[in-house]
Amino acid sequence: MNEDQFKGKWNQVKGKFKQEYADLTDDDLKYAEGKLDELLGRLQEKTGETKEKLKEQIDQW
Repeated sequence: MNEDQFKGKWNQVKGKFKQEYADLTDDDLKYAEGKLDELLGRLQEKTGETKEKLKEQIDQW
């Protein structure tokens, strides 16, 4: 998935991440803008999931 595809998909799944991982804040989710690796790292830290698992979740949603 390239960065543009990720950004488009990310706009669709922000709410789902917030529902599943209630401790995520809007600031955490704002990292999507051009910072894919940082975003995935922050999500990984907050959720305890692997980057691969997070990418799979995004692809499914």
